[in-house]
Amino acid sequence: MPRFTKVITAAPEDIDELGHVNNAVWVRWIQDVAVAHWTAVAAPEHRDAYIWVVTRHEIDYRGNVVAGETVTAETWVPEPPKGARFDRHMRFTGADGRVKVEAVSTWAMIDRATGRLVRVRPEIAAPFMGDA
Repeated sequence: MPRFTKVITAAPEDIDELGHVNNAVWVRWIQDVAVAHWTAVAAPEHRDAYIWVVTRHEIDYRGNVVAGETVTAETWVPEPPKGARFDRHMRFTGADGRVKVEAVSTWAMIDRATGRLVRVRPEIAAPFMGDA
């Protein structure tokens, strides 16, 4: 399965009162990386026709990241979609090689024109599944 990576550096505004990246920032990064993956891999006509929304996040926080520290985000879709939904896996690894955060998010595809959920067709899923 194709994996997508993106390097992120924690900015001072990402840091909470405990001195590390705030949990809400991790959620934003999960979304940002997922959107970047969609933008990089999906066909232009699919990007124009559909948008994704998160229906569920499951996040495990395994380590802290401070301002100026860099993590590598890695995301992949291990299984074909089920109807309009699929699970996206995400892992953030620090420069020290340790996993800082792992997540599984369920995403649903919406038709931009109608605002309704639509089934993910095989040709839309293929670039994320390694079949393209």
